[in-house]
Amino acid sequence: MSSPGRTSGVVRFGDFEVDLRAGELCKAGHKIKLQIQPFDALALLLERPGEVVTREEFEKRLWPGDTFVDFDHSLNTAIKKLRQALGDDKNKPRFVETLPKRGYRFIGKLEYTTPPSPAKTFAPSSGIGQLARLSADGNLSFVLVSADEEAAAEREKLEAANDDVGLSLLIASQKLLMVPSGTQVRILEVRQAESCYQVRILEGEHYGKAAVVPLTQLTELS
Repeated sequence: MSSPGRTSGVVRFGDFEVDLRAGELCKAGHKIKLQIQPFDALALLLERPGEVVTREEFEKRLWPGDTFVDFDHSLNTAIKKLRQALGDDKNKPRFVETLPKRGYRFIGKLEYTTPPSPAKTFAPSSGIGQLARLSADGNLSFVLVSADEEAAAEREKLEAANDDVGLSLLIASQKLLMVPSGTQVRILEVRQAESCYQVRILEGEHYGKAAVVPLTQLTELS
C-alpha cells in the first residue's frame, strides 16, 4: 500500500538518505549523483516498501503518456544505475530485489525523518570554552567536519571541482570526519574573522578529536 505522506520528506536506509523533495541521494552525508529515471525508480520503490512494483507500474511512472522508448531496456538500465549508486548486488540484494518478469521490490529497512525544529543560531561573539552542538545542513543526519584548516581548504577545492573520489579519500584518511548532527563540542579557537571555529568533539566515535567547523554548522545548546 502506498504511503506518499510518509515518503514526502527524508527517508533513511542503511548508510543512505533520500530527500524526495529535493531529488537527492546521500551516503553518510555525501551526495551521490543519480540520474532522474533511476531516482524516480527509487522513489516509487520507497513508496511501497516490501511490495512488488510491477514493470507496468514503472512504465506509467517513469515514461508516462506518449513517450517512445525501448521500455524493457530503459527500465533495466535505470535499475542497474540505481543498484550501482547503492552498491547493491543483483544476486544478493540488500535493497532492490528482482522478481523475474514481474517487477522489483524494496527490501531494506526504512527510517522516516521528521524535520527538526529550527535551532538557535550560534552567536559569533560566543567565547572560547563555550559548548555548542553541530548542526547538519537540511535533514542530513551527519556533519562533515575538517580535521584542520589544510583539510578544510582541500575539501573546498574538491567540492568546487565535484571530485567525489577526492572527497572519499579525505574521509578515508580521517581528514574529513563524519560526525552525527547534534554532537556536543567545545569551542577552542575562533578562526577566519569569526566565520570558522576550531572545536573539540565531546561525544561519540570521534570523542576528543579537534576539528574546524564553519559558524553555520554550530548551534547553541538547548
